[in-house]
Amino acid sequence: MVSFEPAAFNAEAVLASVADAVVVLDDKMRVVQWNPGAQRMFGWTLADVLGRQAPIVPDERMAEYHAVLERVRLGTPMSLTTVRVTRSGEHLDVRSSYNRLNGDDGRMAGWVCVLHQHTVTASEIELEQLHMTERAQLVRRLTDVMGDINADLHVDDILDRIVHCLTELTGADAGGFALIQGNSLRLVSITGLSAHLRGFEASLRASLFGELLASGKTVLLATDDTRTLSDLIWSDLEGLHTIALGVSNVQSRPYGALYALYSRRKVGHIELELLELMAAHAGVALGNAMAYQEMVRQRAHEQAIVDASADGISVLDHSGRVRKWNRAAAELTGYAFTDVVGRPPPFPLPVVRGQLVKHRMESGRWLEILLADITGSEERVVDFRDITPAKALEEQKDLFLATAGHELRTPLTVVQGLSTTLDRHWDQMDDLQRHEHVGTIADRAQTMTRLVNNLLLGSQAGTGSLVVRNGVFDVREPLRRAMTAFASLSDKHELCLELPEELPDVYGDPAASDMVISQLLENAFKYSPDGGRVTVSAAEEDGLVAVTVRDEGVGIEPADTERIFERFVQLDVGDRRRFGGIGLGLYIVRRLAREQRGDVTAHADDPGGTRMRFTLQSVN
Repeated sequence: MVSFEPAAFNAEAVLASVADAVVVLDDKMRVVQWNPGAQRMFGWTLADVLGRQAPIVPDERMAEYHAVLERVRLGTPMSLTTVRVTRSGEHLDVRSSYNRLNGDDGRMAGWVCVLHQHTVTASEIELEQLHMTERAQLVRRLTDVMGDINADLHVDDILDRIVHCLTELTGADAGGFALIQGNSLRLVSITGLSAHLRGFEASLRASLFGELLASGKTVLLATDDTRTLSDLIWSDLEGLHTIALGVSNVQSRPYGALYALYSRRKVGHIELELLELMAAHAGVALGNAMAYQEMVRQRAHEQAIVDASADGISVLDHSGRVRKWNRAAAELTGYAFTDVVGRPPPFPLPVVRGQLVKHRMESGRWLEILLADITGSEERVVDFRDITPAKALEEQKDLFLATAGHELRTPLTVVQGLSTTLDRHWDQMDDLQRHEHVGTIADRAQTMTRLVNNLLLGSQAGTGSLVVRNGVFDVREPLRRAMTAFASLSDKHELCLELPEELPDVYGDPAASDMVISQLLENAFKYSPDGGRVTVSAAEEDGLVAVTVRDEGVGIEPADTERIFERFVQLDVGDRRRFGGIGLGLYIVRRLAREQRGDVTAHADDPGGTRMRFTLQSVN
């Protein structure tokens, strides 16, 4: 009699001697054993597949494979005829048997799969065809349902429709969709359950979904035989005995889980397969909807930026015709979108990339135009802005330089000429001639001093650095001084002062007010070259004291009553150009007035002449 020692046999020897293919998977569905029979049947060696997912399952059978493994995980051995693929790509009809593999502690450690090639009998073919027909019908129905759901682009509506279709396709008694939100899980859609469960939140890690994510699988099955379900929110379903859930991925990341709840029927691998397929399709539909909503949001965001831009922005197609035209573009050009769509823009475009083109529209507005290509398309974007003020300022500066040079050159020429005459002919000249020449030089020097002072004041006014010392004073004093100073300056003008018997004090700077009044009187004389009456008056009006200077001169156009207070603009205001000057006087006096919390305004008088109004706050 021969005795055998049990130690003489080991697992590797047994596996090597088995003719069938034996594949052992760990709890993550990774290959840990792959016997020679498996190598002969499928062509991969143990080294090829160790630690990887088994490569023998074709894509179209992957959901079935996961569903079967999940059923076996709960302790139900399964055997079915299916299809597997070899390394060379050949499809084999096999009979697969699956058993749960437990560790020494009794906990699940993985699966044992035994496969052998199977010649399908006529009855099996008929049964398989029937099974495949049913499966195909369910898959077609699933495809139709998901195709319809994919047409919806609102995430909440998609979730509701998926959950409501769940009971039809999987035979579930109730269901829901739970969304991942940080470390929590929130129930966002339900069917067959109490409405108060919608919005329920729970810890992701402690949930069934957390368990599913930790396992690395895509479907999970829980029954009241394997764990207590009464502590879950799903216990709202009376008689609940099984929960199946599948993960929905959006852009390859877990987004949520689709739950199927059963209280009246058993769950097979077909139901699990459909649930997994449905959860995967749901992820695709949700991804499409979210991408669409993000695109809409991004376009709305971009459109809001474009519409809020002060620059004109237009998008041109490959042929240079307008496709988009923002609000500022319509305002700057005077052309509405309907006027330009499908046509070239109403201005020239830069020829060279990065080139700036300046163009004057028929309205007189100047535009600065820049063109850029849109990456990844044949479209181009045109950005254009209003540079009319800058263009006008540029022209005004040029005119100012020319005029200031002319204004300075005239007295300088006189000073230079008379100084040279005095230097060369001093001894030949009598005292009267010398005094006349020196007096003329002093007068022209005073003119240049006044001109330079105005330039300095204009610069200070432009930077907001005018020095004004405000206080309470009697405005009649600077008025009387100005009248005395100007009374003898012209034989052609009649200067009149009209003051009431009582006038309240004002708030301001006496020196600055003296300068304002003097400038207004100087302008009144200057712009009434034929003489006439110049009237200065003062009166109290609604908490103000108004000083008015009227002349009977060339007058002013109503459209120009504001323009003359801008720097240098006076030089280009109708007939006033012939009177010379650098156009800073009124610019300075308005700012001096406003520094005193007052103002200066210009008004056209009928039938002719100008009325200048200087106001200060009264102090009662």
